[in-house]
Amino acid sequence: MAEVHVIGQLVGGSGFPENRLFCKWGIHTGSAWRVLAGLREGQTQVDLPQDGEFAYWAHPIDLHFSTKGLQGWPKIHLQVWHQDNFGRNEIYGYGFCHIPTSPGFHEIVCPTWCPTGSSDDQVTRMFIGGGPQLRNPDLIYSGADRYHLKTMAMGSVHLRIGVILRNFDKYGIES
Repeated sequence: MAEVHVIGQLVGGSGFPENRLFCKWGIHTGSAWRVLAGLREGQTQVDLPQDGEFAYWAHPIDLHFSTKGLQGWPKIHLQVWHQDNFGRNEIYGYGFCHIPTSPGFHEIVCPTWCPTGSSDDQVTRMFIGGGPQLRNPDLIYSGADRYHLKTMAMGSVHLRIGVILRNFDKYGIES
């Protein structure tokens, strides 16, 4: 079978309204893909930068896949959370990006968005915190139903990803 190695890191986040951020991530693939080694999901630590607005996570990603075809190429989905001074967590952004299909080293900036909800939800978020969240996290990377949501742009997540392809030509898979 053809193989894909994804090695890199979630570098950090920038452009969010407040600091003290952490990120939950996961990899979604099609049915022809199988994980040979590594974790499909994870969570970073909370970073509270003293200077600047960039939250550094430097969280490793190391996955090894085997596949029978290109359909369902891996994509990484992200949830950026904010932790307040009382330890309460609220969602700050959702986002996803495709793992690059070409081998080599890639710097990726993944924009995020957050559901706004109704006017009452926005007022509640401003004074109390919290806010609307997705009931089904599959909406992050499935385009059809996401367009019905009312959202606002949030910050960006920065990734450094290395991709290694193996045996694609041997099994007749053209990338």
